[in-house]
Amino acid sequence: MDVARQLVHELYPDARAAWLGGSVARGDASSTSDLDITVLLDGPPAPMRKSLEYGGWPVELFVHTEKSLRNFADKDQERRQPTMMRLVGESVVLLDTDGCGARLQREYLAEVAAGPKPLSVDELDLLRYTITNLIDDLSDASGDVRLAIASVLWQDAARLLLTGAGRWSGTGKGLLREVSAYDSAQAAALMDGVRADDDRLVVAVDRILTEYGGRLFAGFELAAKL
Repeated sequence: MDVARQLVHELYPDARAAWLGGSVARGDASSTSDLDITVLLDGPPAPMRKSLEYGGWPVELFVHTEKSLRNFADKDQERRQPTMMRLVGESVVLLDTDGCGARLQREYLAEVAAGPKPLSVDELDLLRYTITNLIDDLSDASGDVRLAIASVLWQDAARLLLTGAGRWSGTGKGLLREVSAYDSAQAAALMDGVRADDDRLVVAVDRILTEYGGRLFAGFELAAKL
């Protein structure tokens, strides 16, 4: 925490607020974790981001105004992945000159707790259709091709499981963390299926699909967005 505060004071002496988020703030940092620091300014050089090393730590800096923070939070809502909202909401306040640090932390934490907007019918059907096609592709695949398809299939199935249930999604290890927190048995079944050479992944994915109407191919229709 001291290193993070020192960095903010040194690089951004006019900052209104700053937050330390990510794995260090959560208390589950590893030997390769970095410091995820969000800094609030009134204007330039915000908004911007940069990576550096400081005090023996790799650091990711996200420098924003209140307006740009809101813009990125809105993007989080659209993709149902609360990256920026969590960096501020689930954080340790490093600096708060006028109360905005605590206020914005509360506001974004409340948004995270409220969850994402529900899937629309079109969004749900598109996910079901995409997953159905991947299952078909997997049926006659082997070796590296099977592994490539499986690595996409488990992620799409996990996103369906999460967003269909009104939960936040993610990418990569963040997606696995989200689905494990929501349903550890389903997460284990998906990972076991990716590693297996049999139909365990398809069984696990079909179990998820069944909750949301099953496989979808014939009859799928989606209007193009111009």
